[in-house]
Amino acid sequence: MVTLLTAAGGPRYAGALLVDAVGTGLLRPFLLLYGIGVLHLSAGAAGLAMSAGMVAGLLVVPLTGRWIDRGGRTLPAAATLAVRAAGALTLLVAGGLAGFTVAAVLIGVGSQSWPATHAAVVSTLTEGRLRDAALAAGRSLRNAGLGAGALLATLVVSGGAGAIRVLAGVTGVACLGAAVLVHSLRVTAPRASASRTEAGPHTPMRRISLLGVANLPYAFCFDVLEVALPALLVLRLQASPAWSSGVFVGNTVLVITLQLALVLRLTNRPRRVVMAAAGVVLALSYLGFWAAGSLGGAPGAAGIAVVSVLFTLGEILYTGSGTALVTAAAPPQLLGRALARWELSMGVGRAAAPAVLTALLAAGPGVLWPTLAVATLLGALAVLRNGPAE
Repeated sequence: MVTLLTAAGGPRYAGALLVDAVGTGLLRPFLLLYGIGVLHLSAGAAGLAMSAGMVAGLLVVPLTGRWIDRGGRTLPAAATLAVRAAGALTLLVAGGLAGFTVAAVLIGVGSQSWPATHAAVVSTLTEGRLRDAALAAGRSLRNAGLGAGALLATLVVSGGAGAIRVLAGVTGVACLGAAVLVHSLRVTAPRASASRTEAGPHTPMRRISLLGVANLPYAFCFDVLEVALPALLVLRLQASPAWSSGVFVGNTVLVITLQLALVLRLTNRPRRVVMAAAGVVLALSYLGFWAAGSLGGAPGAAGIAVVSVLFTLGEILYTGSGTALVTAAAPPQLLGRALARWELSMGVGRAAAPAVLTALLAAGPGVLWPTLAVATLLGALAVLRNGPAE
């Protein structure tokens, strides 16, 4: 893994990835708590501000894509980190809803634009299957950092409002340090790619757009883990919250340990086929959750934990093939726009997922899981038939 990470930017970039991941892991669990516990906002007001941040981030993604297509690589990546740092540090001076909203918008803009800029940096420094492996290694490192940051945040927030403020400051400094490390690399696009932004074939971009539409049901998988399963375990099965925590920790460990190995194992398979297979595996896991949940009580919770292993394998196949497929299929001069379309699809799916999943679960597990399975299978079929031929 170390060799792959240094191939895509060297030790400084790998260090920036780790610092960013830990900082993001610190930020995610406590942002809502900061608004409620430190600024004394209502849960509804804080949640609305965070949603505004996510929407603002999605609106900026196309602009980030155009910046990448003009030749930017490490500068856009560093800018996203710096914006996130500004958002975290804004929390320290926020005195109410307005300040919290500004912070949430800055954090949302930086967070939503980061994946595209990171993929563009890796795509410039590597190519082919080495690029796929480098992207997978970066995801493994990011998951490890997110887990470490979240664990640290969980320990710190028990110290009250003062500890949460310290956490905001540490997160801001961490993101700023990562921005400095990334900017120091000064990587730009090859001159030919940067100078022909409007040129090139349009068929690959149409296929990438179709891939983005097919990706929408796939993107729900992340909130299945963070929203649907905890709600099912705790509210429907009356199981201990420890089951949800165990499933989440198990998922994180499996992603860290298996992501790179599976990507390397499947290097001789077309990326499109791997992504379609991911949809089939995810759909099977959804049906497995439905069957396990019908057992009720502790047996149902145990069954869901077992099926979560299959779910994690589907997630690994999906995250290991999606971005790799886009970067392989995109015309070099339109890489930024291709990545922006992909990240918009991911962002829209993730933004809609909590509301859709909770509404379907309220109608009953017999509505939630078959609907998810059918939608994901249709997405897999669309990827196989209409996705880029890579």
